[in-house]
Amino acid sequence: MKNIFVLGGTGFVGRHVLQKLVRQGYNVTVATRRAINAREVQTLPTVTVAELDVHNPAQLQLALAGHDAVVNLVAILHGSDAAFQKVHVDLPVSLARCAAAAGVGRVVHISALGADPGAPESAPSRYLRSKSRGELALRHSALSVSVLRPSVIFGAEDKFLNMFASLQQVFPFMPLAGAAARFQPVWVEDVAAAVVCLLQRRASAGSSEVWEACGPKVYTLGELVHGAGVWAGIAEGRGRPVIPLPQWAGRLQAALMELAPGEPLMSRDNLDSMKTDNIASGTEAGLADLGIHPAALEPIAMDYLQRSRPGYGLPGLRRRV
Repeated sequence: MKNIFVLGGTGFVGRHVLQKLVRQGYNVTVATRRAINAREVQTLPTVTVAELDVHNPAQLQLALAGHDAVVNLVAILHGSDAAFQKVHVDLPVSLARCAAAAGVGRVVHISALGADPGAPESAPSRYLRSKSRGELALRHSALSVSVLRPSVIFGAEDKFLNMFASLQQVFPFMPLAGAAARFQPVWVEDVAAAVVCLLQRRASAGSSEVWEACGPKVYTLGELVHGAGVWAGIAEGRGRPVIPLPQWAGRLQAALMELAPGEPLMSRDNLDSMKTDNIASGTEAGLADLGIHPAALEPIAMDYLQRSRPGYGLPGLRRRV
């Protein structure tokens, strides 16, 4: 297996996956609607950028021809029912049909902890219901499918810890909805390594397997938000106080955030997703079963969160002298 087709390869996780695939000697094709979006990865050796609309079955099938496997990393966190349906359900359905028609029998699909293809409509949020239906669609295909369900993913370019650290540079305290929700953050490099391992595993046609990608420690959202400030060195390393909001106030806060232009920091659907703990179930295989020892969050987060601050390193020292 040498030729890999990647959907969502220009995103946060995708860039790390591409780098690992290139190091392993794979030939990689990255799908993107506009070639300019792939400028950060198109200089990687053995990477080819294919400009196409992945939601167009004719274009997708044509582009898939000649590949041995496909990795689907496309996902959204916010949107309407129609948007979640299009990205998390319709695309996997189309991908399965196009891959089969193009002779590509192997798929690695990135889903999410909390997805349950056995009972999709029982999931508490539109996000998780759509992720569940997407997994179910792939299970019903004739392809060899490996599903990876990560917890929240952290890394130097993440929009999670970086966002909360940035907010604490501005605000004296952090009012927080869903503060008690539990997560098991996993490093982006470990997720990327898992994708490569799954591609290298032997699997028979029509088989389907699920793997969970979680870090070694469980945190509440409140602990992560406060930790982001501590690890970034905010308030001399104390971070800002986190003020948990009652449910009604949290939903009001999220509703107001949804009205702001651009992608919201948090939506009511995010709060609904947090009704299910984002931690390992204990019933599925995990990173250790792939030979991956998941990295601890604190030292990595401390490194990249402090690097982004003006006072970090030699330039910061010069300003303080």
